[in-house]
Amino acid sequence: MRLRPLVAVLTTALAGVLASASGATAAPAGPDPIIGGNTVSSAPWAAAVFSNGSFTCSGSVISADWVLTARHCVSGSMSVRVGSVYRSSGGVTRTVAATYSRYDLALMRLSSPVSVTPVTLASSNPPIGSTNTIYGWGQTCYSGCSASSQLKTASVRVTSNSVTDAYGGQAIRSTEIDGNAWRGDSGGPQFYNGRQVGVASTADGVSIQNYGSVAYNRAWITSTAGV
Repeated sequence: MRLRPLVAVLTTALAGVLASASGATAAPAGPDPIIGGNTVSSAPWAAAVFSNGSFTCSGSVISADWVLTARHCVSGSMSVRVGSVYRSSGGVTRTVAATYSRYDLALMRLSSPVSVTPVTLASSNPPIGSTNTIYGWGQTCYSGCSASSQLKTASVRVTSNSVTDAYGGQAIRSTEIDGNAWRGDSGGPQFYNGRQVGVASTADGVSIQNYGSVAYNRAWITSTAGV
């Protein structure tokens, strides 16, 4: 896994994007670890995202031909593994034929269709104070850990719908309930009431994460991917 530089200084609290990294500056001390949360036994829509053959990010299948991830995850030759909770085995793999981006969201058109159950995308942001769930293969501690081999999930509480993602788009801010996102969780989904509301963009390395708003980008997703 390669080091990815921070793409922006968003606020004094935010450490940077969540792409998988090694050799990065250690994050501030925080709760022991997804960091925290639990492993997942089934998630047919889950997509492990690879750049030049190396795992770099998480993502979600939104239709037979399309995967949604973060823009800052896209670099080099892209591929995905879908239909497995294990990032290095199971399911099926596809190369990415084309990518399209808006703010810190990226749509990846697959080289051929996949037969898995896709996520359902939201058309509105989650309520402030609501409990949401996040998913990803990110690191399980803040320093010295590799990405999780099995998909993890955690519960978070929404605190704002008016912050920005790594590229200035509208984002959903949340704080941890039983876990929080870290490097490698980039591009992974946030769900409320069974619908994907966000795409992992940035985190502070302690307890806060910002996810690019699906609702804010919904018309673009539909016009690009037909979903």
